[in-house]
Amino acid sequence: MNRLLPFIKWSGSKQSQAKFIASHVPNSFNTYYEPFLGSGAVLGWLRPQKAICADINKPLVDLWKLIQKEPDIVVGEYKKNWDKLQKDGYTFFYKLRDKFNCENSPHHLLFLSRTCVNGLIRYNKQGEFNNSLHYTRKGIHPDRLKKIVLDWSDRIQNCNFLSKDYRQTTKNAQKGDFVYLDPPYFNTKGRYFGTIDFEGFLEYLKNLNKREINFALSYDGLRAEKNYIVKIPKELYKKHLLLSSGNSTFRKVQDKQIEKVFESLYLNY
Repeated sequence: MNRLLPFIKWSGSKQSQAKFIASHVPNSFNTYYEPFLGSGAVLGWLRPQKAICADINKPLVDLWKLIQKEPDIVVGEYKKNWDKLQKDGYTFFYKLRDKFNCENSPHHLLFLSRTCVNGLIRYNKQGEFNNSLHYTRKGIHPDRLKKIVLDWSDRIQNCNFLSKDYRQTTKNAQKGDFVYLDPPYFNTKGRYFGTIDFEGFLEYLKNLNKREINFALSYDGLRAEKNYIVKIPKELYKKHLLLSSGNSTFRKVQDKQIEKVFESLYLNY
């Protein structure tokens, strides 16, 4: 197996890189931390014995908790919405999207991610989900999704899921633990959910080093002929690798262009 299928599509997902990233994680560690969880590709590969994972997107975290504890209910709700879409057509998608923007249901988030254009979880400046229905696709079939959800449920039984920012999530981490970081990228501000202050984030990395906590950081790299690598002080890491992540989905949707993407991986060990 070279790729673990995600139960939810997520912008910036590390599905294509997860196996390689996991192979560079220290052979042993106490608690695994992932404070920018998203679709959790690296978490799925590692299957740690103890993990604390978080995201500031609360509906997403609620979905992770449901898949951990009640996977059959998750699949049942998706099937109900999927069947309704097949029957009512595009109007149902937009009704559910409006409902999600009022109620923030994790079940609705899953459905939207599986039926919107290219699975891009995208929000406007008001924090509202605003991607459109993918008219030429029906969304993943419930029977296929069920196998994926049950597999993930098995993989995450040892995880504690939080809806907190990255500093709060890792405040109790200590030497012997491991932190994987996949924050919103410097050059994608405003496109997806959440942003972070770059200078503050560098201070955070400095603090992890001071506490002797091993971390791996995924961050900006190369796209086609353009170099987006951000200048991270060399004293904060020991290795900088460039990993292929396929083609840019965002550029394909927005500009009908196909561009090869390589992303950075920084290791402080």
